Amino acid sequence: MSGLRDSSEKSTHPPAPSLGGRGSLPGTREWYADGLRFECTQCGNCCTGPPGFVWFNEAEGRAMAAALGVSESEFYTRHARREGGVGGHWSLKERKTEKDSGGGGGYDCTFLDRESIPGKAICGIYHARPTQCRTWPFWPENLKSESSWQRVKRQTPCPGMSRGPLITIEQIRIQRDRSSL
Repeated sequence: MSGLRDSSEKSTHPPAPSLGGRGSLPGTREWYADGLRFECTQCGNCCTGPPGFVWFNEAEGRAMAAALGVSESEFYTRHARREGGVGGHWSLKERKTEKDSGGGGGYDCTFLDRESIPGKAICGIYHARPTQCRTWPFWPENLKSESSWQRVKRQTPCPGMSRGPLITIEQIRIQRDRSSL
């Protein structure tokens, strides 16, 4: 795992069992079996990009409305839109910014606050944020391979990937599996 953990560290984890395509081939260990390092730097890059990609479900919509102290109807009118027509996903709205994270657009999530703490980007609904946000960067597509992890780290770019505390494979699996529900 080039650069993802210190070579002086020894894993205390036995080989991981296969999860039937959820990060490894049958009978093999996930490439991140020894864990990965991650620490949010509050850069906001994971909250910036092309529009229409912060999906949430109805329960998350209710939680966000409650966190904001508004009715569900007002929340959906002010902060959400339906992606893909009738029956499509709900997505948080964005606002155009000068910032382009490198991911194809300068659109910040409507709840991203770049003003309150100079040099930091914080979530205005952090405790009620959608699962998609809670599980970053441990999404199945990011964990597909070490090269996928490295590509996402560069393209987002996410300075917190591969730095900070070691996240165990058990913690990664919980986040990964939660994100794919």
